[in-house]
Amino acid sequence: MSDPAERSALELRLDLHARRCSAEQLAREGLERIAASGLNAFLDVQPELTLAQARAADDRLATIARAGDDWRTTPLLGVPIAHKDIFVTRGWKSTAGSRMLADYVSPFDAAVVERLAAAGAVTLGKTHCDEFAMGSANENPHFGPVRNPWDESRISGGSSGGSAAAVAAGLVALATGTDTGGSVRQPAAMCGVTGIKPTYGRVSRDGMIAFASSLDQAGAIGRDARDCALLLAAMAGFDARDSTSLETAVPDWLGELAVADPATAQPLAGLRIGLPDEFFGAGVDDGVLAAVRQGLSALVALGATARPIRLPRTDLAIPAYYTIAPAEASSNLSRFDGVRYGHRASRYADLDDMYARTRAEGFGAEVKRRIIVGTYVLSHGYYDAYYVKAQQLRRLIADDFRTAFAEVDVIAGPVAPTTAWRIGEQTDDPVSNYLADIFTLPASLAGLPAMSVPCGADAGGLPVGLQLIAPWLEEGRLLRCAAALQQTTDWHRARAGRPAAPAASPGGAAG
Repeated sequence: MSDPAERSALELRLDLHARRCSAEQLAREGLERIAASGLNAFLDVQPELTLAQARAADDRLATIARAGDDWRTTPLLGVPIAHKDIFVTRGWKSTAGSRMLADYVSPFDAAVVERLAAAGAVTLGKTHCDEFAMGSANENPHFGPVRNPWDESRISGGSSGGSAAAVAAGLVALATGTDTGGSVRQPAAMCGVTGIKPTYGRVSRDGMIAFASSLDQAGAIGRDARDCALLLAAMAGFDARDSTSLETAVPDWLGELAVADPATAQPLAGLRIGLPDEFFGAGVDDGVLAAVRQGLSALVALGATARPIRLPRTDLAIPAYYTIAPAEASSNLSRFDGVRYGHRASRYADLDDMYARTRAEGFGAEVKRRIIVGTYVLSHGYYDAYYVKAQQLRRLIADDFRTAFAEVDVIAGPVAPTTAWRIGEQTDDPVSNYLADIFTLPASLAGLPAMSVPCGADAGGLPVGLQLIAPWLEEGRLLRCAAALQQTTDWHRARAGRPAAPAASPGGAAG
């Protein structure tokens, strides 16, 4: 068997069921890679818990081998995964990347953790993230930055940067993430892996430490579209504990990809791709544009057609999002007050002083900034002027997508306007960080499924992601499109030290 760090989750699954390796072997090797890594991608590992899960998986695999049982009810049996530290997890710390929860261990599992455990996955640990998932760089003020495996002087992207870096570096085959305004897609793009955010409500938010409840959605990060389909299917489904959970069946996404004939010359024949003018204008790096157009040309070669469209309110996504999300954050984070759990200031004069000192010490600068902004826009006299207006803009942005999807099947463009910047380069410029989300925020505000697919690199060898957006509940359309691209290109196989060739030139739009 080749190096497990180079193998996809589906390949590892085949090896496990063929008994070419054991779950315990994979777990031990994964833990060794994590311990040797200098990326700071993990916030907590518990080797004894991991190995206990792996041994239980091996026992189950042995039973299946002896009795010929159907293992499809446990599709991830023995496969090592990691969870973003925004999902509460029994036995491991659940910190949300914050000093406020630095030593918190949850008494229960989040729904995502629970479902993936039921699918047989073995948890290697909890991955690093921006504090309370608020950020685009994973430069955490409490636990340090996550380093990009392509260039350790650069950010991994955020807020699921630990998960993306872990998959990109081969520390783990699959990882969970969350996407509120782009936090699966942006780090996936910057680390050269595949990441998908499903339709809002497709995956339960129960046990996900809340940032902005009307936007937060769990997502999947893997090597390729097939791995993401495997992970997402195990995570998704209705959950009565989440009032926003959708009562809709989970398709067999992986099975649908398997049915597709890889020898078909034009598997995307008939697929109409919309290219928003607003995604290809000023402010996007030439290297990013070149790689994205390279990816689009590959899709056209597979039978798709591309045409320009308009999403005229794209520029309103940032002010709308950075009004709505902080408002919800200020409400959600009010529970962290030093009384019930988490950090409490050691010295204070009275109850009010305890609240003030605890929150001042426990939260980092970006979280405080968003709490202050959110409290302001919800305050008397400003609620209608800011929060209500932002919600109205959100509706208009969703309407733009409805109009576009009457003419096209998928919308495509860059994930971010730049590749990963250097650690510390934008620490004192939060607005620049916010602008990195300009192309991911619209789909989040509309609750649409979207994903990042590797499409090459810029002239400096840094990976670039092609963003694909589909109508509600059409994750399968995204996965089919990405899988077809990955059957005929090698961009998703590039690794740090073995990068993809940069795109030739920015060129014109494919179509």
